[in-house]
Amino acid sequence: MKSLPMGNLEDGLLSKVDLRRQQVSQTVEEVQKVVHRLTTEISHQDIRFQAVPYCDTHNGNIKVLAPSHFLVTVPVRGLAGYREAREQRWRYYTLQGTRLPCPLRDPEGLQQWLAVEQFMKSLWQWHEADVNIEGDIVPAKVLQVFRKLVENAIRTCHLSGKVSLLANRAAVWVAVETSACQVEVELAPMVEIPTAWSQKAQWPRCLKRWPSPEKVGCIKSFGFNLLACSSYHWHLSFLQAEQVLLQQLDEDGGCRRKCFQVLRQLKEDVWCPGRRPVITAHHLQTVLFWTCEKYPHPKDWQGFGTALLRLVRKLHKCVSQHFLKHYFVRNTNLLRGASASELDAVAQKLAAFLKNPQLGPP
Repeated sequence: MKSLPMGNLEDGLLSKVDLRRQQVSQTVEEVQKVVHRLTTEISHQDIRFQAVPYCDTHNGNIKVLAPSHFLVTVPVRGLAGYREAREQRWRYYTLQGTRLPCPLRDPEGLQQWLAVEQFMKSLWQWHEADVNIEGDIVPAKVLQVFRKLVENAIRTCHLSGKVSLLANRAAVWVAVETSACQVEVELAPMVEIPTAWSQKAQWPRCLKRWPSPEKVGCIKSFGFNLLACSSYHWHLSFLQAEQVLLQQLDEDGGCRRKCFQVLRQLKEDVWCPGRRPVITAHHLQTVLFWTCEKYPHPKDWQGFGTALLRLVRKLHKCVSQHFLKHYFVRNTNLLRGASASELDAVAQKLAAFLKNPQLGPP
């Protein structure tokens, strides 16, 4: 394809962005109807799990990582008054509850233990052996219970022709048939920690001008979440904080959101397409946040072409180095464990784009 001037590139990509938004919105609508039915049935069977609400506008429980790859967080009920653990203790148990001679590995980065005593109020069901070992609420045990509930709900709701439980996954995944495509959805039980902020999230950093102190206070007031998606350790998540940051991007009239939408479109069309891409919307969002922090002034986000290429350069650097810091928990590499060969292939495409910006593959 012939190289395009940045103005034509912008017009062409923004028209594709609008089309993508319509298509993804339709898919989200279909998926959330299915998820609402399933989780409503699950909540009837087990009080510990809440139904994912149906929303006519933005649904904060649904995260679109790629057009056919969604993360859906399923809130749990009966855990309130969270407190950070005051003292560490060693863990000596297997997931079956037997004793180990040596302690388990301590959590790292976005991982942490979760003891039921960290909550001032808790339903008695969270003390039961189906989810609790030696006082810990264990993600693998929660997922085991939840997976059975999902399987039963698919059958009870007569959704077997539309929804299937995917096997051989540590977390709970389902495939949902929509009118446009098959979507793979991770259903992650979530402990909501409102009004508190994780001690692992040392944010904001000193002397940073973006976001403003007022916005920082607002963002931290939404708290954080803990997701069940691994064996022993809960996964720290800041979905609400990230959403607030995205919503307030361009109050100064800048083009940050437009650049992010175009970046995502190029990623999905050219650099990293596919059902479960190595680079997701969450990676792009993190690149955007770091770049906004480095370039905090309104004048830095007035020219679309310059701003977009700045984001692409940052993405290329991270992908080339196989290293992308989490925005809130800095000692966590979001590309850790990603396929090196896939990252290198994406880096080559990004390098080609930086040399010759165009709509499709060269």
